[in-house]
Amino acid sequence: MTTSVDRTSVPAAIPEVPAIPAEADRHRAPSLLDGALHAELTPEGCDLGYWFRAVPEGTLGGHPMGRSPDVVVPDHMLREGPLRQAVMQELAFRSMAEEKAARAISHLVAYAPDLAGMDFYTTQLMDEARHAYAFRGHLLELGVLEADVEGTMEDLAGADRDAVLTPLEEFGLEVLRDGRDYIGGVITLTVLVEGVLAPTAELSERKWRPFDPAAAEIERAAGIDEIRHLSVGTTIVRRHLRRYPRERDRIAALIERGTRLWAQLPVQELTFRREQLYQQGLEQHRDLAGDYEVWPGRRLVDTTAEERMRTAAEWAHTTQQARLADMGLAP
Repeated sequence: MTTSVDRTSVPAAIPEVPAIPAEADRHRAPSLLDGALHAELTPEGCDLGYWFRAVPEGTLGGHPMGRSPDVVVPDHMLREGPLRQAVMQELAFRSMAEEKAARAISHLVAYAPDLAGMDFYTTQLMDEARHAYAFRGHLLELGVLEADVEGTMEDLAGADRDAVLTPLEEFGLEVLRDGRDYIGGVITLTVLVEGVLAPTAELSERKWRPFDPAAAEIERAAGIDEIRHLSVGTTIVRRHLRRYPRERDRIAALIERGTRLWAQLPVQELTFRREQLYQQGLEQHRDLAGDYEVWPGRRLVDTTAEERMRTAAEWAHTTQQARLADMGLAP
């Protein structure tokens, strides 16, 4: 004999879905600069479950490129000119950089000594690949045909990739692939790559806001991810050095070697070239910028290419020094 059950009398056991964490929410997350300086996150706290909950809906808002679908690309960005050329050069280079980062991070996934590290760097690999996809995707929105996008990127940024990104990639692969040095790889990524480039990304988001809001939103979503990458990478290194204090000198020597490499690369030259293009576009479209402040107290229309570069360099120095101190590597 079977017994029927009145399903209406049985309370449904529906698990509560945790809220989107503030640091991953596109509306509540801090700026990349503030997050890079102050966020304290762990690999255990930013695991696969965190990523699936927080990123697709919180950071991306359901859009794979991380921007609002109703934000259109303005007509002036579809016409040939210095503004369009500047953003295309910038995003082509950024897409190439993110692609190289995704490929390098596969070694961190492979050599992670624990599951927390493996899971976290799996999510970061996905983040970097998505950033490359989003930056590439905005080139399509700017009118580049899909069949032509790789060739266009090569024309726009191939020489800069070879001059800047390839030497950095070779340095990273020597540490990661050849040396199988997990902590060295985390340091390379957190201090020597993302720690330096993050402030430039912050400036990019701010300066494109009045002219290409779609590009600014894509940068914003990528920046929210970078807060997590920098913070968790810092936690991993800090824990390692507390457990193995004798590693401090080796890690410091690696940072010094990487810093010397950075100093030899023509980063300033390529950045200045793009900022000069942007400056020409800024002069042409001053009315669109109006009184918009690119940072507190400073109107965008009053800035120069040199000033924006100098400010980004100051941000980079501050961010890098703060992260090194948090790791226990302050000079």
